[in-house]
Amino acid sequence: MNKNIVLRVAQIIFAIPFLFFGINHLVMGSQMAGMVPISPATFWVYFTGIAQILAAVAFIINVQAKLAAYLLALFLLIVIVSIHLPAAFKDFASGSTMLVKDIGLLGGTLLVAAAHNKKRKTI
Repeated sequence: MNKNIVLRVAQIIFAIPFLFFGINHLVMGSQMAGMVPISPATFWVYFTGIAQILAAVAFIINVQAKLAAYLLALFLLIVIVSIHLPAAFKDFASGSTMLVKDIGLLGGTLLVAAAHNKKRKTI
């Protein structure tokens, strides 16, 4: 199978969790606000939810996908360092699952960004 087709399908499939997470942030924003270490917490939950939805749309329609991937990677790194690492140090059994999930998603966003090489059109 053509490598470009596989990369394109993978990028679309990779967008689905971020679409789900973004919608979840909008629907459950007030419940999630307690996890956010900066004020105003509810604003940041909604803001990041919209950002995740926009990144998913960028991946699906393949417009500014590289920029969306890098910005999403930055967001995930901030979440890992500010929320998941402290939670894992506090209670490894319950905090480690989200930490490992977001580390995997961070790696995926970097792969999406790397697949968009300006010198050669890959996706």
